[in-house]
Amino acid sequence: MKGNLEEYWRRNVRLMVVLLSIWALVSYVFGILLVEQLNAVRIGGFPLGFWFAQQGSIFTFVILILVYVLRMRKLDREFDVHE
Repeated sequence: MKGNLEEYWRRNVRLMVVLLSIWALVSYVFGILLVEQLNAVRIGGFPLGFWFAQQGSIFTFVILILVYVLRMRKLDREFDVHE
């Protein structure tokens, strides 16, 4: 059982690292560091860098939360630790 819980935790941490990396990429890199380069592209009349800074990071964060919930449900069932 202990080996299973260690594998469960390892996969949980790996999922969190991947999702937080995506969040950091979208919010920090696209929204702050690359904003000038992205502003050369316009979507619906708005510069893409502005879109990432204002809405893209929020949309991405909500989607990442949904992905985390769905993946954790699957992982909980796989390791039989669900409620």
